[in-house]
Amino acid sequence: MSNKKKHSSPINQVLTQMVLDVFEQNGNTPLNYKQVSAKLNIRDPEAKYTILDILKEEAFKQTLKEVSPGKFQLLELKTFIEGKVDLTNDGSAFIVTDDEDESDIFVAPRKLRNALNGDRVRVYVYAISKGKRKEGEVIEILQRAKMEFTGIVKLSERFAFFIPDDRKMMHDIFIPMSGLNGAKNGIKAVAEITDWPAQAKNPIGRIKHILGTQGENDTEMNAILAEYGFPLSFPAEVEHDAEAIPATITPQEIAKRRDFRKVTTFTIDPFDAKDFDDALSFKTLENGNYEVGVHIADVSHYIIPDSPLDKEAFERGTSVYLVDRVIPMLPERLSNGLCSLRPNEDKFCFSAVFELDEEAHIVNEWFGKTVIHSNRRFTYEEVQEVIETKQGDFTNEILKLNELAYILRDRKFKNGAISFETTEVKFKLDEKGKPIGVYIKERKDAHKLIEDFMLLANRKVADFVNNKGKGKQKYTFVYRAHDSPKPESLANFAQFAARFGYRINTKSDKETAKSLNFLMEDVEGKKEQNVLTQLAIRSMAKAIYTTKTSSHYGLAFDHYTHFTSPIRRYPDVMVHRLLQHYLNGGQSVSAEHYEKLCLYCSQMEKKAADAERASVKYKQAEYLKDQVGTVYSGIISGVTEWGMYVEIIENKCEGMIRLRDISDDFYTLDEKNYAIIGQRKKKVYQLGDEVQIRVKNVDLAKKQIDFSLVQDN
Repeated sequence: MSNKKKHSSPINQVLTQMVLDVFEQNGNTPLNYKQVSAKLNIRDPEAKYTILDILKEEAFKQTLKEVSPGKFQLLELKTFIEGKVDLTNDGSAFIVTDDEDESDIFVAPRKLRNALNGDRVRVYVYAISKGKRKEGEVIEILQRAKMEFTGIVKLSERFAFFIPDDRKMMHDIFIPMSGLNGAKNGIKAVAEITDWPAQAKNPIGRIKHILGTQGENDTEMNAILAEYGFPLSFPAEVEHDAEAIPATITPQEIAKRRDFRKVTTFTIDPFDAKDFDDALSFKTLENGNYEVGVHIADVSHYIIPDSPLDKEAFERGTSVYLVDRVIPMLPERLSNGLCSLRPNEDKFCFSAVFELDEEAHIVNEWFGKTVIHSNRRFTYEEVQEVIETKQGDFTNEILKLNELAYILRDRKFKNGAISFETTEVKFKLDEKGKPIGVYIKERKDAHKLIEDFMLLANRKVADFVNNKGKGKQKYTFVYRAHDSPKPESLANFAQFAARFGYRINTKSDKETAKSLNFLMEDVEGKKEQNVLTQLAIRSMAKAIYTTKTSSHYGLAFDHYTHFTSPIRRYPDVMVHRLLQHYLNGGQSVSAEHYEKLCLYCSQMEKKAADAERASVKYKQAEYLKDQVGTVYSGIISGVTEWGMYVEIIENKCEGMIRLRDISDDFYTLDEKNYAIIGQRKKKVYQLGDEVQIRVKNVDLAKKQIDFSLVQDN
């Protein structure tokens, strides 16, 4: 029997680890096989030779080195590292450390010590040599990522198990009968882990909330919110806090503000919007220039720092937009009432007011508290009609604002901003929330008009604070930063885009932006638009909140912040408070404290985006549930070692074709070329290729859609 064969057995794996531990425990002193055997209290001569085999094998694997004939030593001492658990489908994990230059540490399932996906852990890293994968074991769970899970209750006579929805939660939760909280068999619920004894295979928990019957729209949407840690309602204390806020607009408060109530002002929002957090005012000045006011709901006027309302808003971090509902950051009395800039009502705002000339150059700017009176509530569609027909309410104002917005937009792109026009899919729902149709949301001039003036306000507020101090005297602020992409990510994208005939010039940021914009313009309306746009976005860095005064690569702005949506984003509330503090002559605040707040807000933003994606995936699965057997044309949108993702051209629903289901050959992944290749016939399926698919299976619980490939005979 060879050494390799012996050492692959579980017993020898354990013995190998015990041998390596001996070196650790003895300060990595060089030892021979007899000394190691003595340390392990092994006297059997044959077993001693097994130890010698292990030492030689580990030296061959470069875990140990032979420092003198017959004497061995660890190549490198074990170290302790902290990081986050990233669980794989087979139950093993990679520990992602805080150091970007540090490679991930592999942990086998049996060495996870009950650590769950996302947990922060301390890991014992085994001795490694150059070029080898780092491996280790969890020795301590520092912080659980989550203790609550959504899933299904399975009842027996004396106990129950809870089967989590989360595919990365590998353990069912044991529920004692006393912890059922009235839950019946098969019901969808939220369970909380209460204990996990050291030797127990499964954690112990209790049912915290009953969500309802599996498959019902409200149940599934609430399950998505619970899964990502968003509360389903506001605590009574928070609602009471909101109700107690006086609604009166007092003359004393008006006197402290710049009065815009006689200036033409209107809001432009989606037709189904209820919270209007921004308005535009427009006035032609005597010198021929234009005064444009970007008026933002003065949320910070109503929310007292550290009040129950403020703490709840911070905890949520953001409003969450699921397919069929909005889960607001603030209670309805504020989001749809006091703070909403409804027409024909006096409202308090925090405003950025600009004097612009005919070329949209800023002649003057002013930031401060205002009172406004919106004359009209427009939908995007109504403003678009005014732009196209040149008729309707406030035609002159809208046309001039659109003209100025065009100039601002062109200037932005000339300076190196990148235009990513992604396809946004919307569902037509029946009264029960079931999708009965799919349509693509179009972005027209009306949307871009609002966007360009919001970008202007965000940029100029950031510039204003950034310019207040120099060097170490810089004022701490909440910026929205976006790093330039890593060269290798950009190079990979450029290589792929070249397959479609698009050339990406990566010589400089400006040249990159120019060629990306040309690509985005050229690809619009073509079948590969979504694939190329998504891949381009994936090659970019992610935008984050930070106190560091870094630039925004995607917008080509030196400084940028989020000032314009405080009803739905907590960072904007922080920005309003800091801006007012500095306008009042206040000193700079703690950068360290605000950096922690920024990190949390970035994390909540990501959670909200994940929840929104999950609701879209669920509705896509629900929509295709009745289409099993239907054939569609699709574009290959992703490739992995186990299958390829295909996005249906007609409705943008995405599913997977598993490689094992493609019967004409044995296919493997060519990662470098984003392709799947048949090993015998060399047929290639590449990212962006058009294929015919049949809807094979839909699993609503897993939000999973399976396709089969319709192949030519």
